[in-house]
Amino acid sequence: MLAAAPAALAVVAARIDARLDALLAAERERWAALDPDLAAPIDEIGRLVLAGGKRLRPAFCHWGFVGAGGDPDDPRVVDAGAAFELLHAFALFHDDVMDDADRRRGTPTTHAVYRDEHRDGAWAGESRRFGEGVAILVGDLAYVYADQLLTGAPPAVWSIWNELRVELNVGQYLDLLGSARSIRDVERAERICRYKSGKYTIERPLHLGAALAEPDDLDGWLRGLSAYGLPLGDAFQMRDDVMGAFGDPAVTGKPVGTDLREGKPTPLLARAVAAATPSQRTVLDRVGAPDLDDDEVAGIQRVIVDTGALEALEAHITALTESAIASLDRLALAPPARDELVELARFVSWRQT
Repeated sequence: MLAAAPAALAVVAARIDARLDALLAAERERWAALDPDLAAPIDEIGRLVLAGGKRLRPAFCHWGFVGAGGDPDDPRVVDAGAAFELLHAFALFHDDVMDDADRRRGTPTTHAVYRDEHRDGAWAGESRRFGEGVAILVGDLAYVYADQLLTGAPPAVWSIWNELRVELNVGQYLDLLGSARSIRDVERAERICRYKSGKYTIERPLHLGAALAEPDDLDGWLRGLSAYGLPLGDAFQMRDDVMGAFGDPAVTGKPVGTDLREGKPTPLLARAVAAATPSQRTVLDRVGAPDLDDDEVAGIQRVIVDTGALEALEAHITALTESAIASLDRLALAPPARDELVELARFVSWRQT
């Protein structure tokens, strides 16, 4: 089952793109005037954040804001949405270093670009360390710009923003640890799934949008939005896990079986391990091996299907999405927020990229 992107998503995305472009153009001009070399890190942020993207986090922030009574034309919600995109960019710059990923969305990653530039220029020092150092600093710069966009936001917004940033880093640590330890436990895999991505993609953007609208009984709004955002966030990341194991490289921009090569502790793999026979477990034990070849990836994919893990996860994604949609009936959302959140739920759970 596939779902098309909601039309309103493009409207939100256009506003976010314009805001990001204006911010980065001004910063590029300011810092390049000091030293021409300082244009490059700003350009790297732009290369990632202005190269398309679904703008899901800004969309959930927008509809949390509108649903809680905010004016859809308020520029503050555009700034908040742009802040989410820059925070996401920060995470991706660092994630690519941690995963040693040379490509993202079909193009070279920042650390790979600067590693190669260092090597080709025969510069002093180690090329790999230079490339990774630049990527970390570029990510940190995106992180600072994200904060700047929330200047003047109400205290409740900053409280949510601070918590979501801690959650994001906690989840990323658990993901890194899970890969290193080859964690294959369903409960722990789902916890990693929630904290490394699900919460900061859906639940927290909704929370921040609602807090920006400053409704009466904000705590009630946050609880109601969590009933939608938590299960849907889990479904979102589980769909990512399916694409990470089975996605078409021409569509995802990543090598086939990326998560299997990296040994990611996903709920999909955990379900397969739990249901595997001894011989199937031997195949699955190769997940994350540095010398894993394409034939072995295909064999692991077959085992995941044969154990019923893929079918079970698809059923779980459906149940989570239906639960999220049903929860909206208990919220007094200002129109058209409810309909848009229903469309977004279907899209994030059954998208192709």
